[in-house]
Amino acid sequence: MNATSKLSPQAQVSVPATVRRKLGLGPGSVLSWEEDGERVVVRRVGVHSSEDIHRKVFRKAPKRKSAAQLKQGIRAHMKKRHAGD
Repeated sequence: MNATSKLSPQAQVSVPATVRRKLGLGPGSVLSWEEDGERVVVRRVGVHSSEDIHRKVFRKAPKRKSAAQLKQGIRAHMKKRHAGD
């Protein structure tokens, strides 16, 4: 996704619709602005990826899994959970 916006004379920034939809932003949403070298990363406050959580809890980053592996894991969990039904 590549979206741009323009700074208004009042130093306000509009968040492009594609970004608002992807991040689930609406009126009153709070954003954080973080410096990352030459870039600034804008994030919705309170929303963290599972990778962010793993980085805080575990020393090693989680191994990436394919969509097929994730679906298989969910399928196996549901089968085990509902096996006695």
